[in-house]
Amino acid sequence: MKILGSEITPYSVYMNRRQFIQSAFATSIATTLTPCLYATHLYPDNQYSDQLSENDVLNTFEEITTYNNYYEFGPKKSDPSSNSSQFQSKPWSILIEGLVHKSGVINLEDILKGIAIEDRVYRLRCVEAWSMVIPWQGFSLHQLINKVQPLSDAKYIQFETVYRPKEMPGQRRNILPWPYVEGLRIDEAMHPLSILSTGLYGHDLLNQNGAPLRLVVPWKYGFKSIKSIVKIRFVEKEPVATWSFVNSREYGFYSNVNPEVDHPRWTQATERRISEFSRRPTLMFNGYNEEVNYLYKGMDLQKYY
Repeated sequence: MKILGSEITPYSVYMNRRQFIQSAFATSIATTLTPCLYATHLYPDNQYSDQLSENDVLNTFEEITTYNNYYEFGPKKSDPSSNSSQFQSKPWSILIEGLVHKSGVINLEDILKGIAIEDRVYRLRCVEAWSMVIPWQGFSLHQLINKVQPLSDAKYIQFETVYRPKEMPGQRRNILPWPYVEGLRIDEAMHPLSILSTGLYGHDLLNQNGAPLRLVVPWKYGFKSIKSIVKIRFVEKEPVATWSFVNSREYGFYSNVNPEVDHPRWTQATERRISEFSRRPTLMFNGYNEEVNYLYKGMDLQKYY
């Protein structure tokens, strides 16, 4: 399936915006950014002719790296950037297990060998009804899936975040049952919009954004895009995701962005784009309806929320 050009910004446009942002925030960014060490980024100049709509402007590096949820570092939006300096993201390895031909521990460097890192500019919609537009770098999740060769019985994939309470102060508190777990149906994981991200704004992911490897599934609420992945398990039955376990009434397994299915405590019909004052309508599947709606054909999206 082709990824629409409207969802991926050409490198020339991306760089022009990035240069503007860097000049505006030169002081704060200069002390934070590090060049990519894990992968060489591939920036296609002419592969995509379309641009993001005028309604979708990139959020700044500062906004993306200082306002986010990562409960492993604390419950406040500022906690991830404030409390993650002791986290060690290198070296890094991932355990592949379950219904798969090639199980075992794989170093991240080995996973990335021969993989071209792409720019993916995606909308991110939080279940809390705020949103951003983020220039990720990463690769399609299906590339890793194909490498490890799942068995035919594998219907779902379970992901797990690292558990290091000494480095992640939020894990010293009973905010959530640790380690954090998320899951996808395997056809969702194989979709070309699903990526494993290694960076944003052309640099390695910072600790507060899920370094060194995180999931990004742009048509689902942000908590599905699990961070700092250390375990990937292929299973036959639907895995129990952390937020679904904590409160299944409020957080379903699928958690697709759907303006017609409200959260029990607030509406999902509108959202606040970070950096904007007024609210905007939320789009079905976060604006990726054309690409992903076939995955849920015949499903009751009120029931399977």
